[in-house]
Amino acid sequence: MKIIVTHMSPDWDAISSVWLLKKFLAGWQDAEVKFVPAGTRLKNQESGVGNHGDDPIEIIGGDEVIHVDTGMGPLDHHQTQDTNVSAASVTWDYVKVQIEKAGDKVSSEHDESISRIVKIIVDTDHFKEVFWSEADADRYEFSLLGLLDGMKYLKPNQDKLYLDFGIQCLDAMVAAFENRIWAEEEIKEKGVEFTTRFGKGMGFETLNDTVLKLAQKMGYVLVIRKDPRKEYVRIKALPSTEETKGADLTLIYEQLKKIDPEATWFLHVSKKMLLNGSPKNPKMRPTKLSLEEIIKVVERI
Repeated sequence: MKIIVTHMSPDWDAISSVWLLKKFLAGWQDAEVKFVPAGTRLKNQESGVGNHGDDPIEIIGGDEVIHVDTGMGPLDHHQTQDTNVSAASVTWDYVKVQIEKAGDKVSSEHDESISRIVKIIVDTDHFKEVFWSEADADRYEFSLLGLLDGMKYLKPNQDKLYLDFGIQCLDAMVAAFENRIWAEEEIKEKGVEFTTRFGKGMGFETLNDTVLKLAQKMGYVLVIRKDPRKEYVRIKALPSTEETKGADLTLIYEQLKKIDPEATWFLHVSKKMLLNGSPKNPKMRPTKLSLEEIIKVVERI
């Protein structure tokens, strides 16, 4: 039997470490997870047979056992003062080595996305979120850190529930990070910069919708995305702030509607979002205009 041991009331460091072992370490997908008081080992046993050097797999009572984020073994980190290391980081390093030893390879997309996730987990495990921009802002309670804390208040002493919740979140987070990394590549390789009277803009012909929000976060006032598969177009402007009223897409909407009246154009009440097709309304008719033609209209307004 294979057993993964971590501490009670698992935090994101413990949860992500268990997740890495169960998801990527061959043969450990169905391992049972047991919880012990922080810093202790399974049934308070001494180190078992097979734990030599950096090998975290021990034989205890006939079972293969890995301690993670507890027990002071190779996949614990509490014996070092290095704040750039946590159980998640040493576990990910260990898992990648085992994958390579098995003659396989972690895809670059997987490696990059998981490494970014692990970096955030390491920082938060050492409480470095206190140095984040506007660290006391309410929005951080809407993060996974806040959600896990809230779940522990609502449903105390349910370690397996916390673990199952965390594993689902991490699966989703890998997908989100891989999509973000793809968006970063699309912005770098396919982004078409242009100038409007509102400020700098960028256009894309890509399947990745994340480019819209990411480009806005990078400072582009107006962003256009054309879906090469469905031919739909989305145009978004930065939201208004106290410092600026931002862009108003009304004139762009009227001009595009005039040039291509057969297409379905929807101007959001905020005047910051102009849609031509949406998963929320598949009946909308896509435009026949190319990305270049739409950019020219936007530049003229």
